[in-house]
Amino acid sequence: MFKRFSTSDCSTSTQIKSSAQRGIKAKIQETFPGLDEAMIDVLLPKKPPLVQYKATGLTIFCTGGSENVPLFYQHRDWDDVVLPTLKFVHKYPDLPWTKVTVDKGAIPFVLGGANIMCPGLTNPGGEIEDGLQKGQAVIIMAEGKEHAIAVGKLKISSEDIRTKNKGIGIEVAHYLGDKLFELSEIC
Repeated sequence: MFKRFSTSDCSTSTQIKSSAQRGIKAKIQETFPGLDEAMIDVLLPKKPPLVQYKATGLTIFCTGGSENVPLFYQHRDWDDVVLPTLKFVHKYPDLPWTKVTVDKGAIPFVLGGANIMCPGLTNPGGEIEDGLQKGQAVIIMAEGKEHAIAVGKLKISSEDIRTKNKGIGIEVAHYLGDKLFELSEIC
């Protein structure tokens, strides 16, 4: 999704009204149920207000003011989820994100932007918790590594990943080293 992204892809920027901001916060809480309302209010305070940037196929939510740092984004085909940027996940690693772990063999492929195959989650070193549903957003960790390497969305449920153990398990949206990760601020 962000292999060839640049700031010139952003067409418009708009300061988000407080009512729309509440809707975005609710969508984030729906995407990551472990985050409660108090946590989200600390992470996304009213001042400075959020600014949204429209780009081809997605919307990026940034802090307002002088920093203008990307925090979350929403792909237009994935209206049901708002995903955090990896830099935001690295800044707050102890938050109750929904996490999965890929085995060491999958790491180079994920860092190249590939989707995660089911065996990368079920082989020794890979971990996926029970009860995750198709379409759920996840933070992807790597076996033996401290920080997240990608953000994505489950293509099939965790039960199907274990039973089928074949095909794509997670569609990767944003990974370590892509153009969004390299972006420090949006102008």
